[in-house]
Amino acid sequence: MSKKNKMKFSQYRMMLSRYLLPQKKALAGLALLLFSSIGLQLVNPQIIRYFIDTAQSDKTLQPLYYAAALFIGFSLIQQLVSVIATYVSENLAWRATNQLRGDLAEHCLRLDMSFHKSNTSGSIIERVDGDVNALANFFSSFIIHLAGNLLLMIGIILLLFRENIWIGLGMLLFVVFAMIVIQWIRKFAVPVWAKWRQINAEFYGYIGEHLEGTEDTRANGATGFVMNRFYSLLRRMLPLRRKAFLGFSAMWITTIIVFALGNAMAFAISASLWKAGAISIGTVYLIFYYTELLAKPIEKIRTQIEDLQKADASLLRIFELFDTAPKIADGPGAKLPEGPLSVELNEVTFGYDEFPTLQELNLQVKPGEVLGLLGRTGSGKTTLARLMLRFYDPQQGSIRLNGTDIRECKLAELRSRVALVTQNIEILQGTIRDNLTLYDESISDSDIVAVLRELGLRNWYDTLPDGLDTPLASGGASLSAGEAQLLAFARVFLTNPGLVILDEASSRLDPLTEFRMEQAITKLLSSRSCIIIAHRLATVQRADQIVILEQGRIIESGARVKLAADPSSTFSRMLAAGLEEVLA
Repeated sequence: MSKKNKMKFSQYRMMLSRYLLPQKKALAGLALLLFSSIGLQLVNPQIIRYFIDTAQSDKTLQPLYYAAALFIGFSLIQQLVSVIATYVSENLAWRATNQLRGDLAEHCLRLDMSFHKSNTSGSIIERVDGDVNALANFFSSFIIHLAGNLLLMIGIILLLFRENIWIGLGMLLFVVFAMIVIQWIRKFAVPVWAKWRQINAEFYGYIGEHLEGTEDTRANGATGFVMNRFYSLLRRMLPLRRKAFLGFSAMWITTIIVFALGNAMAFAISASLWKAGAISIGTVYLIFYYTELLAKPIEKIRTQIEDLQKADASLLRIFELFDTAPKIADGPGAKLPEGPLSVELNEVTFGYDEFPTLQELNLQVKPGEVLGLLGRTGSGKTTLARLMLRFYDPQQGSIRLNGTDIRECKLAELRSRVALVTQNIEILQGTIRDNLTLYDESISDSDIVAVLRELGLRNWYDTLPDGLDTPLASGGASLSAGEAQLLAFARVFLTNPGLVILDEASSRLDPLTEFRMEQAITKLLSSRSCIIIAHRLATVQRADQIVILEQGRIIESGARVKLAADPSSTFSRMLAAGLEEVLA
């Protein structure tokens, strides 16, 4: 693994200190449980030796009964301690990983649109959930188990030295040899596992994207092509999975061979010492038991290192995500006043790539004024809406609301005062209340109901079986297009913005629903500024000012009434000819 792609100790320390140190009491309890278990594991072989040596003597059976009872009691206590330790460590893991999931999800939500355009929702979910799942062991008990197993090994070696220096020395060399071999094997599997996690994220991103668009896929007869791509990804995954499996298998097989060598060494030394009369048969069994027990911490450490391999790959991807900084920086905190907002664009130029989508745009909207923005698809209308909310920043020029550059405002402040309604309505799986408030508990039910009635949804609301607690399906499958559009309006107006941007807001509505919406908009926009972006001329009949865009430039602007009365204006010619298709 290159140094660039290698985890640093400071990164491990940062993750552990951020997500584990807040749970100090649980950590201390887990450490106490594990160290108690270690003590019991070291004591039990001593009891067995005493039992064997006593059984060979001519003493009474009573000491054997005591030894057997003590062994059984300690074994039961050890199992109980192990169960409690597992419960505590799993709790630690869930708390730590859930906090990390929350931090990653919040970070992704703060990233600008360029990140979300270049990453599928499936790949983001795989990072936020899949990579974090791989860290469960790392957070639950990695450090404590590693320290505990090292302590168990040290305890066993010291006790073997206490029995006989040659036994202790032989087992010490065995442990050193085993650890060197395991560490050497480890370095080959981490890069492969990192590549596996990457292709896995791509795979789930592909699945999520095409499951979401399954209707279009089937309608266009593209199922076969989608499945070809699906199997192509599987074919890319298989060699990486095989290499990762071989890496882990090599470590497992190597460990078995090392353990066999350790047992052979222990038998050879103890048999030689017993034959020389230096140790008893009980001590021979003690050495064998400790050698077998020594394999346990080595095996545990091997497992921990395997988990660390997976954690390394996941941690690298998590840190890569955390290191992805939003291109849209939060402003210093300028406040926008209550009431309708004025809008001023000065020489605004923006492009998603080297070709500008908007070029040297200048326009003004007075407080409480309605601006109708017309233009062909691709002329830059929707891009302008995204700039107003700072989904992107212009490469040149500035956008001001009530004289304040929007880059001076906190993003939360800006987006609480500017609202956007698009044609593509996102209905979440949850209650109507959750969909309208987006989990903002400060919005009262009475305010929600009032807005629904204002939008002409009173009859619809009265038919709901559970009122605001009525669940909605993801994507709004249980709603008509008009109901979904009106709910989107209700969601916006509950925030009481000073500027509303309607981007193709009525293009999905039937005439009756659009008429109801027009009536509601008239009331709700009475004390707000508004920019209406539309393909249809009828949509901008309420506009005070008209701006027509073509290839990112303003080709005509002015008062709607004057432009309509001017036979030489582009807007007037559109009205006269009814050229809706010019704007399509």
